[in-house]
Amino acid sequence: MKIQISKNYLNESIQQVSKAISSRTTIPILSGIKFDVSYSGVTLTASDTDISIQSFIPAENDSKTIVEIERPGSVVLPAKFFVEIIKKLPSQEIEMEVKDGFQTFIRAGATDIQLVGLDPEEFPVLPNIEENQQISVPGDLLKNMIKQTAFSISTQETTPILTGVLWNLVEGELKFVATDRHRLASRTVNLGEDTGVRFSNVVIAGKTLNELSKIIPDQNQLLDIVVADNQVLFKIDRVLFYSRILDGTYPDTSKIIPTSFKTELVIDTKKLADSIDRAYLLSREEKTNIVRMQTLENGAVEISSSSSELGRVTEQLDIAKFEGEPLRISFNSKYMLDVLKVIESEQLSIQFTGIMSPIIIKPLDESRSLYIILPYRTTN
Repeated sequence: MKIQISKNYLNESIQQVSKAISSRTTIPILSGIKFDVSYSGVTLTASDTDISIQSFIPAENDSKTIVEIERPGSVVLPAKFFVEIIKKLPSQEIEMEVKDGFQTFIRAGATDIQLVGLDPEEFPVLPNIEENQQISVPGDLLKNMIKQTAFSISTQETTPILTGVLWNLVEGELKFVATDRHRLASRTVNLGEDTGVRFSNVVIAGKTLNELSKIIPDQNQLLDIVVADNQVLFKIDRVLFYSRILDGTYPDTSKIIPTSFKTELVIDTKKLADSIDRAYLLSREEKTNIVRMQTLENGAVEISSSSSELGRVTEQLDIAKFEGEPLRISFNSKYMLDVLKVIESEQLSIQFTGIMSPIIIKPLDESRSLYIILPYRTTN
């Protein structure tokens, strides 16, 4: 294998695939990036068995030569060093040559590097996916859906299924749900025409979706998603992102969502977020994160928190709408702030059915999002 390649294109591909490399792998070959060079271009692959990412660099793009291929071939190079050194090379043109025993020579300007490569035949083969179940989703919409749900996953490995986000697709409606048993986030979107594709109980690890989100381009382009028995494939431009589907059955969360309410508030999202953020500073010191909310006779709502060492903070906020019974409730302020950060609506609705019942939060201008926080029982 011998090539001359543009540093910018190579570095971009390395950054994309390196998201699939685990620092804790027990399989030595998976600590590397696999290079496959053909006359059409260069393919980079990395995997940690849960996710695999492949990025293709074409030999030419828009009549501009990106890779000059003198001799095709393959090699696996140590990712940790390779990722760092390519960024720091002095020249925009990089020459790579693999000789006997996978010894790899990298030249850029006056810099010469020799790396010990590994046998590419030992690298695991990417999953073979049947492309029967395929949908197309705008990239910015998918990023938004991940951002608005993945924060509610569980971080406890004791229930692996809850460390993921549940995907269901029925009659053209795609729904994401995430919960850690103390809170829940869901987002539903209509993808337009019903293509006949259906799937349920597809659960993808939250950390995987966050890595995927970093690769999705900011410009609003369609990406294809292929769902198979135990794998999901995301096709993003010249990148293929494979993710394992988590084993197990996701719990039925529909039963915990109340259908009737005793109290409803409509309030300004930013003012509520700022107020709870200030109250959080004291509740954080108490190691509880507990903030209290109560309605007042003057038609306002009071936000308060206290610390036995520092004191107390109390603040009143105007309410745009109030219906139902008076309310006094306590909740985890960090959970509430996590929700308020992802709501883009200027106003939101908060609904309650009672002092120890779930708190329901809905953005007013995007009714297909719903958030639930379980309240705290407090002595005062």
